[in-house]
Amino acid sequence: MVRTQPHSAPVVDPRCAIGEDRVSLGKERTTKASERRAGTDGRRLDGRQRNETRLVRIQPGFLAYAEGSVLIEMGNTRVVCAASVEEKVPSFLVGTGRGWVTAEYGMLPRATHTRNEREARRGRLGGRTHEIQRLIGRSLRAVVDMRALGERTVWIDCDVLQADGGTRTAAITGGYVALAQALFSLRQRGLVGAQALVDSVAAVSAGIVEGRAIVDLTYEEDQRADVDMNFVMTGRGRFVEIQGTAEGRTFTQRDLGRLIELASGAIKELVACQRRAVSEWLR
Repeated sequence: MVRTQPHSAPVVDPRCAIGEDRVSLGKERTTKASERRAGTDGRRLDGRQRNETRLVRIQPGFLAYAEGSVLIEMGNTRVVCAASVEEKVPSFLVGTGRGWVTAEYGMLPRATHTRNEREARRGRLGGRTHEIQRLIGRSLRAVVDMRALGERTVWIDCDVLQADGGTRTAAITGGYVALAQALFSLRQRGLVGAQALVDSVAAVSAGIVEGRAIVDLTYEEDQRADVDMNFVMTGRGRFVEIQGTAEGRTFTQRDLGRLIELASGAIKELVACQRRAVSEWLR
C-alpha cells in the first residue's frame, strides 16, 4: 500500500482549496458573503451567484491506512471517502477477468441538526441510503476499465460527517479522488496499468428555488426547491446520470436546459479541483 500525504504547497483559486489551506480562504469568503447579503443584487443567502458553487476543499490522503482517501468539503457539507482494495470479486464476475467498483454510504448520527438513529441498529439499510450508494457505485464504475482492473474489487466507503445539502454529489466527487489514489497504489505495485482509470467523474446538485435556477443547493435551498436535480458527469463532459424531481411544480424543457448549463459549468470547476488533487498520481 502506498500512502500519499496531502500536498505541501496547496493550490488555491476563488472556490477551491487543496490540502491544508482552508482558514484564509474561508475567512475571505465569509467576509464577501456578509457584504453581499446586505446588497440588493439578487444573490443567495450565503452571498453566491446562482451559478456559483460553495467553497470546495479537497484534502487527499486524509486517512492513514486506506489505499485511497479524501476529506471533501463543499460549504458546510463534509464527507470522508475511503477506497479499499480486495483481491476478489463478486461471484458473478469470478473467472471473467473483470474487476468491480462498489460503494457504501452512511451518515453519522449528528451529521444533521437532530440525531438520526444508526441504520446498523435497525438492522437494515434505508431506501435513501441504498439508492445513494448504488448511485455512487454506478458513477465511479463509469470511469474505470474493469478488464484493466483485473479480478479485484475497489470499495468506496463514503461517510457524511456533516450534512448541509449535496451529500451524494460530494461523495461522488470525493470518491473519485480516493479511487484515483487507490488505483495509483496498484500501479506502483505493478498490478494495474494507467489505462484502468479512463476518465474522471464529478457531480453537483441544481434546482429551481423561487423561480430562479441555481446550482449546488444548501439544505435550506433544497427544502424550498420547486425542482431538485442531481447531475453526474465525466471530465470529458459526458453524462453518467441525471436525477430530477418536480417537488413544488412541474418544469419545462427550457428549465431543464438552464439547469444542465449551470450544472455543466459547475462540474467543470469541480473537475479542475479534482485534477489538482490527484495530479501527483496521474503523472
